[in-house]
Amino acid sequence: MTQLARLSFSIEQGLANRLEELVKTRGYTNRSEFIRDMIRDRLVEETWAVEGEGVGAITLIYDHHGRQLTDRLTHIQHHHHEVIMATTHVHLDEHLCVEVILVKGRVDTIRSLADQLRKQRGVLHGGLSMSASGHALR
Repeated sequence: MTQLARLSFSIEQGLANRLEELVKTRGYTNRSEFIRDMIRDRLVEETWAVEGEGVGAITLIYDHHGRQLTDRLTHIQHHHHEVIMATTHVHLDEHLCVEVILVKGRVDTIRSLADQLRKQRGVLHGGLSMSASGHALR
């Protein structure tokens, strides 16, 4: 089991009240778990800035009837094969598709790839969810 450290800190009462609301609305069983997750989120951001390496998922929702859209998306992905680990494609209905692309590599390359994909005409929504590669979170 990981060794725990007990910390104590002071914050304004209004901020403490808002923290308690967040803990409750997000479904955490205690404040410590919530604060640990906030710290991990910040560590991920710091890791991107320093190390520039990360893992993530690019999510695209698009109408596959868009003129040559699937060809353009595939072409872009082939030019970034070094960061793409896997792609999942799901048909939502007769027109809409969702594609989830798992990526690992330099954060700037991943962000550039996500931007190139989501700006394609016919992509209705594109999102990027990133995390550190793991070692910074322990």
